[in-house]
Amino acid sequence: MKPLFSYRATSQLLVAGLLVVPFALAAQTASPTQEADWRRANDAVGAFKRGHADVLKWEQSNTSASTTTPGISSGMAIPTAEAAVRMAWTVHRELARPLSKLGPQNEQLIAQGRWTELDPSLQRRVEDAGEVLEVAAAGRKAWIDAVAAQQVLKHQRDMLEAAQAAYELGQRMVTVGNWSKLQLSPVQLAASNARMNLRRAQQAAAQAQANLVKTMGQTGLQDGFVLPDQLPAIPAQPMAAADLQKRGDAVRNQLPDAESLRNRALSKSAMNVYWAAHALAQDSQGDILKTREFITEETVLHYNGMLKSVWDLLDEVRNQSQATVDAIGAQRDFWLAEADLQWVLQGGEPESFVNLGGAGGEAPAAAAH
Repeated sequence: MKPLFSYRATSQLLVAGLLVVPFALAAQTASPTQEADWRRANDAVGAFKRGHADVLKWEQSNTSASTTTPGISSGMAIPTAEAAVRMAWTVHRELARPLSKLGPQNEQLIAQGRWTELDPSLQRRVEDAGEVLEVAAAGRKAWIDAVAAQQVLKHQRDMLEAAQAAYELGQRMVTVGNWSKLQLSPVQLAASNARMNLRRAQQAAAQAQANLVKTMGQTGLQDGFVLPDQLPAIPAQPMAAADLQKRGDAVRNQLPDAESLRNRALSKSAMNVYWAAHALAQDSQGDILKTREFITEETVLHYNGMLKSVWDLLDEVRNQSQATVDAIGAQRDFWLAEADLQWVLQGGEPESFVNLGGAGGEAPAAAAH
């Protein structure tokens, strides 16, 4: 499987190449000066062996478009979920004693998210082990949310660039008389929606960073953290039902009857969400993105051969970016579901499970109540 978000370079290439397109289309009814400019541009295109295809590649090589996400340019780095867990532990000084009793091996398993390898009797044997796990789960989930929100923000910028390019083109066509204002209206709305989505993504990223800062106990000390560009890849196969059931039974044997019954209900919900999240993430990263990549490649070829319009190309840029955003959300949801499941299989009780309905929020774990 190709790296999850390899399409960003393609989106940048298309958007950069499209910057020259408005001049080409507006020239159809241009003034003498505009006509001369268009002819010079057309001659320049002709100098390339493959016409517009080579212009697009040249634009990618020579356009220094900024792709850096504005935000925290300096600050403490949290490169992995393990680092986030360990930092979260340091905030709670009362956890020093149970961590020492757990020992370095168990501490490492918890920090790395390998909770199914822990001794099922751990919480019964080590006082306050549950608090260690709860803080670890909170740190891991806050990190996952922040990294995903940062990823989404980058791609929302790509979609805004494509929408703005379309609106710029539409305005030029209205100016030269090729379009009416009514024809421009849907393009204008698309640009407005893209701006709104970017603002939402900016706010979501800011909130995720603020939650991470709070979870790490750095309020007032850090405005945010330097995070990796993307979440870890999801595993090819989810954890097997038989293994999870065996693990759950071993943990419930250590719990009082009332807690055991509650944990059984929680485990069922957590496993269902986990498996569904894995399937959704695989679909969004596999067939959907591969198909979208194929459509994009074919659209570029047809556009170069003058069989597709610039509007088709712009639409595909937006569609491809949206598919990537959806895939990021599905990947985030999987890791959140995985963190919840592992916590439940240690006897934990998350207040809610991730909502897989596409909104990216969380819904109450009704089955647990």
